[in-house]
Amino acid sequence: MFVPLKDLVLDAQAKKYAVGAFNFSNLETLLAIVRAANKLSAPVIIQTSQSAIKYAGLEYIVAMAKAAAKTSGVPLALHLDHGTDLAVVMACIQAGYSSVMIDGSHLPLAENIAFTRKVVEAAHPLGVSVEAELGRLGGVEDEISVASHEVMYTDPEEACQFIEAVEVDALAVAIGTAHGQYHGEPKLDFQRLAEIAATISTPLVLHGASGIKDESIKKAVAQGVTKVNIDTDLRVAFRQAVKDFVDNSQDYDPRKILSPAIQGMQEVVAAKINLFGSVGKAVLK
Repeated sequence: MFVPLKDLVLDAQAKKYAVGAFNFSNLETLLAIVRAANKLSAPVIIQTSQSAIKYAGLEYIVAMAKAAAKTSGVPLALHLDHGTDLAVVMACIQAGYSSVMIDGSHLPLAENIAFTRKVVEAAHPLGVSVEAELGRLGGVEDEISVASHEVMYTDPEEACQFIEAVEVDALAVAIGTAHGQYHGEPKLDFQRLAEIAATISTPLVLHGASGIKDESIKKAVAQGVTKVNIDTDLRVAFRQAVKDFVDNSQDYDPRKILSPAIQGMQEVVAAKINLFGSVGKAVLK
């Protein structure tokens, strides 16, 4: 059914590409993601936030994802993005997610380790991968809101301590990206990323990648990032496509209104897959 995130990021790490992780909360976004992945023969991570689960319902989310996995010809991982509520994380594990992110980045290091360990102990025996986060990204996305004064870059030494204390399958790092839309050009700390990659062997994750210049994404992947999260870019494409349609048509058929949105998002996903270097990587070795 779903592929563990661990399998995807280890393959990406070995072959020096990144897997796209795209958020969805409805059928149209999921169709766009999977159609692009199928067309380009690329592995992909379909992920949901806690608020997406509240919006659509866990049973509906899992049912849609299972249909996508059943009909898709590429490896799919179903992943929980930014799990801060242990009850939601455990519910996703029981519901069949192949990967969960436990976000204890707001906690002191020791507490983050203890918080993460609880999830690892529940997930790993069931073959479910675990992503953790060290450092704090700024910005707003769904239930995640971090003010500029709360931003904290990932410390390479703390990353080493964290990984020695708890075995996770992927680690999200803070190097200057942010959630939501950017106001001004973000400056990524590539030196810090290089130091982290040299310190630990755990596959690295880049959150807040919507709106980052292509050259910066390519550089981050070259330096060890194996999973890149995209959400805002899809939302923007969805909104623009729907606006363009309703501004120029009196049609009230939801299918006709939303079909351009699927196409617009599919084009974004395809562009990102090309950017991440995952085209043709659907066969894991």
